[in-house]
Amino acid sequence: MKNKPESYQSILAPYITGLLEEKRANGFSYTAKETTLWQFDEYCVSQHLDSLEVSKDFLAPWMERQDSESPSCHEDRISCVRQLMLYMASCGISVYIPHDFYHSRKPYPHIFDQCEIRDFFRALDGYQPRNISFEARLVGEYRMAFRLYCCCGMRNSEVVGAPAKNVDLDAGTWTVLDGKGNKDRIVYLPDDIRQSCRDYFSWLCNDLGFMPEWFFPAKDTKKHLRNATIDNVFTKFWNMTPHADCANKPTVHDFRFTFVVNRMNLWAEKGVDLKVMMPYLSRYLGHKTTKETFYYYYLVSDAYRTVDNKDSIACDVIPEVMRHG
Repeated sequence: MKNKPESYQSILAPYITGLLEEKRANGFSYTAKETTLWQFDEYCVSQHLDSLEVSKDFLAPWMERQDSESPSCHEDRISCVRQLMLYMASCGISVYIPHDFYHSRKPYPHIFDQCEIRDFFRALDGYQPRNISFEARLVGEYRMAFRLYCCCGMRNSEVVGAPAKNVDLDAGTWTVLDGKGNKDRIVYLPDDIRQSCRDYFSWLCNDLGFMPEWFFPAKDTKKHLRNATIDNVFTKFWNMTPHADCANKPTVHDFRFTFVVNRMNLWAEKGVDLKVMMPYLSRYLGHKTTKETFYYYYLVSDAYRTVDNKDSIACDVIPEVMRHG
């Protein structure tokens, strides 16, 4: 292999460098990917690319599997350029984003529609636990936790791992300490969610007979609910809905994707300048930069088109938290 040049030579050079800097700032070495990006830079030079708006036709030869290339190497090579295209898209550049290039690629995030949200909460709220006190308590906790995922777009661990002292129900704030990327932030709760949290925690303290250390205590109240528990609970109740056999199986994290996509679609429909609002949304989500938030949006570039013409998900399509017991 030829020695790598000291710098990238194509018109995409600033964006290749920017992608590498962002990935490394987030803790990824990206050493192997750097070699692929150097090869792609050479490809761009050899094909005389003179526009930032990279098209599908331009990428087509690059996406072809080489004779000596294994399926996994082929996937990795195209996946690397896909990351570059997503990064450029997050910078506001119109580019083609490769997809469906290999059967084992990770599926797109699942963007919930209103019917799916409604049916999931119907299944969860309608569940009657056996006559075991701690099981009834846990079901009440699940009902509140999933409303926070849906209406606030928080990560799994940010909800179930919250100490009770970090939730100020008078101010309506949820303090996340040492979140992803070692970042602290404050999440402001919508008024109806704040009231639901207040009702929930009052019920929880009465049920336990004391104020717990955790906002969502586990069966052993000295511990909090685990991420894996919430994942299993989601699967259980999703499988009770009419959408259980959908092709793109959702996860708890897809509530976060849905929150972002619907918020941005709502602003776009109202003519709100996304460049003005994105810094606020990024801080709310705990992202380091607005590029991370735009990345969410472009990651579901196919999926969000299916919800563009639907009403954004609002808290009023989710019934109020039922009697917790």
